[in-house]
Amino acid sequence: MDEEPLTSADDEPPATADDELLTIGAFAARSRLSPKALRLYDRRGLLAPAHVDDATGYRYYRAAQVERARLVGLLRQLDMPLARVAGVLKAEGLEAADRLDWYWAHVEARIAEQRVLVAELRDRLCGGTAEMDARFTVETVDIPERAVLIESRRPLVEELPTWVTESLDRLEAVARECGGVAGDPFVVYHAEVPPESGPTESDGPVEACVPVADGAAAREWAARHYDGPGTVRVQVEPTGRLARTRIVRDQVTLPLFVAAFEAVERWVEAAGLEITGPGREVFFPERVTAGPQDPACEVAYPVR
Repeated sequence: MDEEPLTSADDEPPATADDELLTIGAFAARSRLSPKALRLYDRRGLLAPAHVDDATGYRYYRAAQVERARLVGLLRQLDMPLARVAGVLKAEGLEAADRLDWYWAHVEARIAEQRVLVAELRDRLCGGTAEMDARFTVETVDIPERAVLIESRRPLVEELPTWVTESLDRLEAVARECGGVAGDPFVVYHAEVPPESGPTESDGPVEACVPVADGAAAREWAARHYDGPGTVRVQVEPTGRLARTRIVRDQVTLPLFVAAFEAVERWVEAAGLEITGPGREVFFPERVTAGPQDPACEVAYPVR
């Protein structure tokens, strides 16, 4: 149906080549995209037809749109999500190129992590769990009762590093107004963080936490600044015990991060202990300046 010729005099192609109207089939052939892809890009606002016949619903495109269509196709060959393709198309010149560079840097970082994951999976498939766990020294530590400033969110994996940094900075600023920071900041993971698709009610949340010296002052601050779910709240963490292992900076990749949690889980079971809450990542003040083999953080579970 989309190959029907134009029948209205108003739809006759103008004299200039760039304004030539093409059927969706002809435009697909010229742009090297399928009609199905063109319909999808129309629905997502990336490439709208120049004209749609009211009577038949046939789509027609200008020849001048071919370059944009080919650009969309090339960006999609990089597996760029449609939302990011739209962002590149909205930008111009150097800004558009910078958005492409940002995306590709994240792709390369993901591939580097996946390379590490492949090595982890090979060890696991070959029954190398003991050798894997040998990289991590697990110990227990007692924690005192303390007031904790908390900010919650349901982020995606790609959003997580930025959100953790920004939220801990915000909470530490609040703590300084309420007697000071009373311990290392930490992040609690209540469920797996989703990689790409939007979070659902079953995902997370993730909680950024900063121990604060003056719990009463912190509660007063939180009450004054409360602005609905997701804002800062104060919670008392009771006396307890953590099973933990430290991670050096070179190990701060998602596959090794997950392997460290699993090593702690196996250690807890072997020690006859019981995990009593969600896993957490504890950050050290010197994490930003840490060298490749210096401790950057620790992963831990509350246990009894």
